[in-house]
Amino acid sequence: MYVTHLECGACGAAHEAGEVHTTCGECGKPLLVRYDLRRAGKALTREALRWRSATMWRYREVLPPASEANITTLGEGFTPLLPARALGTSLGLRELYVKDESQNPTFSFKARGMSTAVSMAKELGITALATPSAGNAASALAAYGALAGIPAYIFMPADTPMANRLECEVTGARVTLIDGLITDCAAEVARRKAREGWFDVATLREPYRVEGKKTLGYELAEQLDWSLPNVIIYPTGGGTGLIGMWKAFAEMEELGWIGAERPRMVVVQSETCAPIVRAFEQGERFATEFADAHTCASGLRVPRAIGDFLILDAVRESGGSAVAVSDAELIAGARELARSEGIFACPEGGACVPALRRLLQTGAVRRDERVVIFNTGSGVKYPECFL
Repeated sequence: MYVTHLECGACGAAHEAGEVHTTCGECGKPLLVRYDLRRAGKALTREALRWRSATMWRYREVLPPASEANITTLGEGFTPLLPARALGTSLGLRELYVKDESQNPTFSFKARGMSTAVSMAKELGITALATPSAGNAASALAAYGALAGIPAYIFMPADTPMANRLECEVTGARVTLIDGLITDCAAEVARRKAREGWFDVATLREPYRVEGKKTLGYELAEQLDWSLPNVIIYPTGGGTGLIGMWKAFAEMEELGWIGAERPRMVVVQSETCAPIVRAFEQGERFATEFADAHTCASGLRVPRAIGDFLILDAVRESGGSAVAVSDAELIAGARELARSEGIFACPEGGACVPALRRLLQTGAVRRDERVVIFNTGSGVKYPECFL
């Protein structure tokens, strides 16, 4: 509708809209969708949002499908931003919120990205989709693929939570379990996709999942009456949500909805799979693969991220930081969030609690600041982690 072109996040090379793209044809890095925001802003106004449906598609003009008929939706987005009063009080924080993504279809934030990716696959005439996944992305692809009538081929580590595996199978996806990590699953998809006729919708291997994830940033601003928090604490595997929010903030500034001030973006990873944290601490722009990666928080078990430089750029430009916590700490954090706020968070969301506590102890976060932590999915999907 208002898409002008796709642009490489690294070298800036432009790519034609309305064509099938994976990564940049020049350097192989992720592509980002660009819009004519001057035109889009004539229809997409803050006032107009008052009358729109409470889904991420309320921001229709800055989402990619050209045709309304191709939008594949289960009502994802506009999840609640919940005040965490009890947890905030225990930490000495004046204003703490939880953005609870467990209330999305398929119980995680992955619904946002797969809604846009599958919508665009439908628009572009793609007939089969494949992805490597540690769990929740697979569940979302299976559901949205079923809704669109596009077959989904999913490759998961053999130790992926059973709930995700069952969800994929029940919704009709073709599931293959791999003895290894998500990187091994990605290698299998890469080896077979041309021969099998699959389009790979792995994290940032196509341009559109990040567009769904960026609506997190639009929602935060709208839910906070067009202001932004001082600090965002985000559990990070592939990092699409953080990259998307950073993109959303720039778009909203161009639309005239917010000013130039940005939240400090904080990456949280597991100590046993922390490539972004290590690269941040070492001053590197790209993150080398993390050897022997393992963690019970399957969404954080991403030893190498193609969007590493985009994550690290956002963290540094915002004056943010990167924190690694142990598996014991993140499970304890999920339990604390459940007992104090009634939110049964996934282990990834639980990781934000010990990270926040550490940031308060070091003075990186002040107790008078407005802080948002992200629960990216439901703990119900990780029963093995809480036994």
